[in-house]
Amino acid sequence: MIKRRLMIAAILITILTAGFYTFIIKCGASKNTDGRTTITLNKTERALVLQEMRAFLSSVQQISQGISDDDMEMVEQHARLSGRAAQAGMPVTLVKKLPMPFKKLGGDTHARFDQLAMDAADLADRDHALEQLSSLMKNCVSCHAAYRIDI
Repeated sequence: MIKRRLMIAAILITILTAGFYTFIIKCGASKNTDGRTTITLNKTERALVLQEMRAFLSSVQQISQGISDDDMEMVEQHARLSGRAAQAGMPVTLVKKLPMPFKKLGGDTHARFDQLAMDAADLADRDHALEQLSSLMKNCVSCHAAYRIDI
């Protein structure tokens, strides 16, 4: 009888520990059936993250147009919109929930937008801007391949 209770207690501790690890240590992130890591947020937090991603996409479109038109002012303006300054509005409570690799990738993406803006202003070189945009887009592709945001 005591062995049975100890075994049940051990199983419960194992289950609770695994749940604690997944929720607290991994910030609510878990592997999805498609191999991506699922980040679980509430509706408002999810909306903020998706809004930022749509802003990235809008900036990329406008930067592409600016490169196509050889309008480096347009490239600079729209790259700055998605630079590090865009992170200022993110609530600390949301940032704490995000896995560190996700935050690093996001921070690097903002920094690449800032660098693209500075180089567009300083160099005014279409080819260089296009190379930077292509490199920046690799961050977007890798993020979408690695993560999924759920409620």
